[in-house]
Amino acid sequence: MQIDLTNIKNIIFDMGNVLLNLDFEASIKAFQELGLAKDILDRKLVYSDPVFYDLETGNVTTEKFRNRLREILKNPTVTDQQIDEAWNAMILDIPAKRVTLLLELSKKYNVYLFSNTNKIHINKISKEFLLQHAIDFSSLFVKDYYSQDIKDRKPNLSSFEKVVKLSGINPEESLFVDDLEDNINGAQQVGLKTFWLKSGMELVEVF
Repeated sequence: MQIDLTNIKNIIFDMGNVLLNLDFEASIKAFQELGLAKDILDRKLVYSDPVFYDLETGNVTTEKFRNRLREILKNPTVTDQQIDEAWNAMILDIPAKRVTLLLELSKKYNVYLFSNTNKIHINKISKEFLLQHAIDFSSLFVKDYYSQDIKDRKPNLSSFEKVVKLSGINPEESLFVDDLEDNINGAQQVGLKTFWLKSGMELVEVF
């Protein structure tokens, strides 16, 4: 399946499982090793605690996030570094072929990023990306929008409205690419053209 770029001037990419390879279970396993109780060893249950979403929308500091994690883990001796490493365990890599694609697309289109993520993950991704690719991750985009900065997250309609307003783009001339159907539906509500990158699809192969 190929993406139709007819009349498209702007492309907005999601990050996780679109540009960035992720392994959610790696963080679950890492938290288990820090004492996470088995009876809540389920991704949905673990992330049901409001602190994860509050961090993602910039409504709690990283300090408060870590303190809440110590409560969840029932282990006050866990260090900030241990928490950050466990939380970042899910982050894998951004393959060179996807970086090349973004650079090529940037020659013809305005390329943006819109990701639900948090300061701890952004710091990790930025550092690793620079080491691997020798360029700044943010340099790939006209602008990168993060939920923690706009204090709103996908699939909320309001989050897409903010990105459209902040970027000044025309939704009818803009394509949004994401791996989650709910986010695709949210984007469509503000008039964005969309492409749902389903599991098993490779970004480079659909452009």
